[in-house]
Amino acid sequence: MKAPDPWPKPARFDRNLVVIGAGAAGLTAAYIAATLKARVTLVEKDRMGGDCLYTGCVPSKSLIRTARLLSDIRRARAFGIAEASARFDFAEVMERVQRVIRQIEPHDSAQRFEGMGVECLRGEATLASPHVVEVRTEGGMRTLATRAIVLATGATPALPTIEGIDAMNALTSETLWSLRRLPGRLLVLGGGPVGCELAQCFARFGSQVTLLESGTRLLSREDPEFSELVRARFVAEGIDVRLAHEARHFLTTNGARSVLARHAGGEVQIPFDTLLCALGRVPNTAGYGIEALGLRTSESGTLKTDAYMQTSHSSIYACGDVAGPYQFTHAASQQAWYATVNALFGRLRRFRPDDTPMPWTTFTDPEVARVGLNQTEAEEKGTAFETTRYCLAELDRAITDEAGEGLVKVLTTPGRDDILGVTIAGERAGELIAEFVAAIKNGIGLNGILGTVHVYPTFVEANRYAAAEWRQAHLPSWALSLMQRYHRWQLG
Repeated sequence: MKAPDPWPKPARFDRNLVVIGAGAAGLTAAYIAATLKARVTLVEKDRMGGDCLYTGCVPSKSLIRTARLLSDIRRARAFGIAEASARFDFAEVMERVQRVIRQIEPHDSAQRFEGMGVECLRGEATLASPHVVEVRTEGGMRTLATRAIVLATGATPALPTIEGIDAMNALTSETLWSLRRLPGRLLVLGGGPVGCELAQCFARFGSQVTLLESGTRLLSREDPEFSELVRARFVAEGIDVRLAHEARHFLTTNGARSVLARHAGGEVQIPFDTLLCALGRVPNTAGYGIEALGLRTSESGTLKTDAYMQTSHSSIYACGDVAGPYQFTHAASQQAWYATVNALFGRLRRFRPDDTPMPWTTFTDPEVARVGLNQTEAEEKGTAFETTRYCLAELDRAITDEAGEGLVKVLTTPGRDDILGVTIAGERAGELIAEFVAAIKNGIGLNGILGTVHVYPTFVEANRYAAAEWRQAHLPSWALSLMQRYHRWQLG
């Protein structure tokens, strides 16, 4: 099944493993290899920590936290405070983001990993063969003969090929962190998680935000009711949400920028000052010698791997964004574990990732978190299901925190408490989903969650109340009738 290997193995190996890319996946792979006492080299051409630390999770969530604080201040009257206001300098907000990055940097530093026993090289890596990696460093070329290789080269934001876009100096999730002046009119292309998170952030800082989405709803991977929940909040916060609008042509007229978008069979012109593209990410496969080795790729450009994270060459493994299908830090770390142990011990035993569904969270306000099937997917696949819903407006802790917007939606096997999937929208949804992930992984149904004591008053009680809703709907009528007769008999 694997491609023939025309490259002879070296007479001697310098390394057990070479990891290319020091983002979330690569750092995890190097850490695991060092922990297992393998001789490992980690190669990174830019900065240790990768996208997650410098342009992804860490800076975006830092920015979201500040924007959320501003939003809470503006809602002060809801908390019994007659008047509150805040003055801020956007440059200082962005400097705070950099301060957070600097505080986390040591966790991913070369010094830390070298202390674990990892050789860290800064340079450009090329696969000369399935067992030889050439690294161009400032000190010259290094050639490493290695028994196995893990590719963790990540992905890059995609830029569309739309007429006139080259003159717009479009920002992406990688480049926007250099901003020190708040955009007056911000046009966001893309209504996925990144586009939605950043659109809401900048709107809360005071930008006039227009969000352009070619599809008919935001967050297209979620059920329509959750997409609508986010859209309605965005509109309430002043974001101009343009669904079913396809950007066709960017214009500059007398120094003023605008975009022509196709909508409902016609065209509309939308003015803006700054453009932010949030249209997904493209796997980084070019420039590593991957093509020369003939490693197979998918239609989306990711490296094809088998169930053990092995590519079409038996000595080369891939994980993280370059392997897909998920582009989450936690998915990258999980894949890296399997890629590494299989690269090191595959000749003795191979480890296959379990089939627990991958959870994710979109950190808008309200947050939207999911694991497993949602209703849309279940219907498309013809999977039988029952739906149980619990609204956060009924939860005591949500009421005390003025955070009653949202719901817990659980899909179960008809007549059983087996959990097929859960979507949660609302305060701390990203934390609430973890209990359902653990339940699915360990075969615990809603009865198990109902029987678990949850601290009062907390948001996670919403999970237990959702389970109680399911239980109430499945109490047998004959048992209720029997209990009613028993209690009447007890009265004499």
